[in-house]
Amino acid sequence: MMDNRTHHAFDRALALEKQARFNTAKALYEDLLRHCPEKSVLQRVQDRLEDMDELIAEKAIYRRIDENAKRVLTDIGVNIVDNQSILDLLVQVNAVDFDNQTALFIPLKRHYIDACLEQTPRTLGADPGMNTFGTGATSPFLARTGDDELRPASRREYQEIVQVVSDNSDIVGIFSLPVACDKSATLFDIAQMMEDRYHGLKMIPTNTMHDDEVSFLSGKEEWLDGTSLLTSLTPMNTMVGAFMRSARAGNNLLLVDQSLVGLSGPGSPEAILTLVHAHIIFMIVVAQTVTPGISCVHCGIPSIVGGDGTLAYSSAHQSMINAAMARLNTWITGLPTAQTGGSTSMTEVAEQALVDSELSRNLLRKYGVHIVRHALGALDSLNFFSLEKFVQDCERERRDQTIFASVIERKGIIPLYFPTDDHALEGIREIAEKGNPKSADHTLRNVDSFSLWEERIKDAATRKLYYPQLNDMVIDAIGKRK
Repeated sequence: MMDNRTHHAFDRALALEKQARFNTAKALYEDLLRHCPEKSVLQRVQDRLEDMDELIAEKAIYRRIDENAKRVLTDIGVNIVDNQSILDLLVQVNAVDFDNQTALFIPLKRHYIDACLEQTPRTLGADPGMNTFGTGATSPFLARTGDDELRPASRREYQEIVQVVSDNSDIVGIFSLPVACDKSATLFDIAQMMEDRYHGLKMIPTNTMHDDEVSFLSGKEEWLDGTSLLTSLTPMNTMVGAFMRSARAGNNLLLVDQSLVGLSGPGSPEAILTLVHAHIIFMIVVAQTVTPGISCVHCGIPSIVGGDGTLAYSSAHQSMINAAMARLNTWITGLPTAQTGGSTSMTEVAEQALVDSELSRNLLRKYGVHIVRHALGALDSLNFFSLEKFVQDCERERRDQTIFASVIERKGIIPLYFPTDDHALEGIREIAEKGNPKSADHTLRNVDSFSLWEERIKDAATRKLYYPQLNDMVIDAIGKRK
């Protein structure tokens, strides 16, 4: 057993890890190693010291990603030349760097980017806290037990969904619009249902709402307006008007970028995070220009695709890259962050679909995330929402929260072994020049990057028992409780 002084020092070092102050934690562990006489304590200290250099290196990569994302906007630029409203807005505030002669598109001034980021709030009024999971995705179809017909939810079915989500509000950290609705109810109707029944953090897109309906979210801490602006460094013209309107209304913005690895974005982990982060920073710049001080949630949700080119939510890579995106924000930017995970590629509410989702949630929780959408009730890589699966996901999540807390007690932060890519910025520029990641040399050089990353994590598991086995331990413990 540790004496009180040693116990306090060890817990202080663990607390520093949770704050991502790894250099300071390392110094404290080294001091414990020199002065602690207890052999049982020394082993635990040595275990933590083995991780410190990895965590210090990992944090340095995220710092580089943050810096390079800004360089994407200053050195490569954004293709806004054909979007007059955004171009005029940024020219008016002197944000465009007209002296830059080497950028591919319209470059921004670095000091203006920094000023916009500086005034962006780092707190979220209705923040549900770390490692919270919820619904989301606005899947096009509702999966109905015993009914194979593909169609959105009806108003009556949405009323049931809202009630069931409310009944499980102890588990649901964010209630994002989970499925499309037919013509029997508008988005505004659904927002009012959600408002009446669910009192936690909520998200709904307002792009199809009328002007007077958009203001319904204004001034409400518990509401987020889900919106997006860019893909492949180019504005989506159909979204620009709605984005500007929402920013002018002063709504809390959930800024979404869902770049696909190797399809609409680069193929290496570092390069895809750099591009996604650049997209979100640009959205923040536009939002802050329209309404200074507006609340923005960084919802960069890079997505993995399978060999058929469709989303692959059963892949562990999906959770790995989103955990890294969350760390970039929780460790570096301080911005409220929302990720994706906890879903499955399976189409039926079967054991494999439930296990896929459970393993994904546990992997995300193992590395520490903030808010995760799409984690409860989704099927077929977000094409379906199932109320039956949602209820079973919530049941498993209740048990997992208790078991997981006991398994990782006083374990410290687990390295993610995020891989470096010294050519990430060059790769983004090459893809921008060629207009397609598929034809870029950078993409071809990184086809195995995610698999190699996963192998590195598995290799670490041979040295430390608390790495991937945590998921299995949780599943085993649940099985024993049945």
